[in-house]
Amino acid sequence: MRVALFLTCVNDTLYPDTGRAVVKLLTRLGVDVDFPMSQTCCGQAHYNTGYRHEAEPLARHFSDVFRDYEAIVTPSGSCGAMVRELYPRMGERARAEGRGESLATTLAPVVPKTYELTEFLVDVLGVTDVGAYYPHTVTYHPTCHGLRSLGLGDRPRRLLQAVKGLELKELPGADECCGFGGTFALKNADVSAAMGADKVRNAESTGAEVLCAADNSCLMHIGGTMGRLESGMRPVHIAEILASTEEEPAA
Repeated sequence: MRVALFLTCVNDTLYPDTGRAVVKLLTRLGVDVDFPMSQTCCGQAHYNTGYRHEAEPLARHFSDVFRDYEAIVTPSGSCGAMVRELYPRMGERARAEGRGESLATTLAPVVPKTYELTEFLVDVLGVTDVGAYYPHTVTYHPTCHGLRSLGLGDRPRRLLQAVKGLELKELPGADECCGFGGTFALKNADVSAAMGADKVRNAESTGAEVLCAADNSCLMHIGGTMGRLESGMRPVHIAEILASTEEEPAA
């Protein structure tokens, strides 16, 4: 199976180890992973801040780069939701504005074959035990886009529960937003910080060593809050946990 890794801007710039973990994991499972070097931003940052028309060239470029792959896998629920949920909406708006079918036609091929990592593992590869080893206590935070836009459900939890050595702790208020929300954290800093502090306190109450999520943008916000509150916990992307093995354990 020929799969493309859509790494996303945040991961490419700040968390490249997550991308390496995805490649390591999928290769171990027999998947042929390619990384198209011409990939750029999917347009989410522009679209979510009201620059809808400026996002369209980025969406068209995304389709040009990824359309010929069998599947597109991303370690980001928010960017996955941009393609799956908002690309069709962009096409519909262009049609409603009298600009024809071009945008919708261009974007249509990539929408159904774009998967967040845990979706791809469970729904496409049909696996929950990926042969991982991670001897730590972990609590899982379901991020908003993964929870509400993509409907990831229990897929991440099923994968974590199958990891050898991992003890999974229930997170109180798991379905509550961490407060990041992209530019929300900038425009509503006090509210965002308070939401992040609530999330960290709930995580600390579990006694877990690690807070895990499937989106590094949320983990960046939570991790910054952990640092300010001098928490003993640390944020880790689920890809890095699933890529860890007894022969090559993650920290």
